[in-house]
Amino acid sequence: MRSWGDIEFARFVRIAAGSASETDYHLLLARDLEYVEDAVYQALLEQVSEVRRMLNTFERTLRGNQNFSG
Repeated sequence: MRSWGDIEFARFVRIAAGSASETDYHLLLARDLEYVEDAVYQALLEQVSEVRRMLNTFERTLRGNQNFSG
């Protein structure tokens, strides 16, 4: 059984995943503006993608593996 705390925490984890998506965009912009080299961009993008996958898995676990819309 899920507790209310888990559901609320899952909401914050979803927000964190959204922030990771924003980071993707900022990394892309930094690369396009030549603030970071492509190799650095690729390495950071892989790390951000891994964090986002972990957050999504964690959120599903907190919500009891059910598909919630928000």
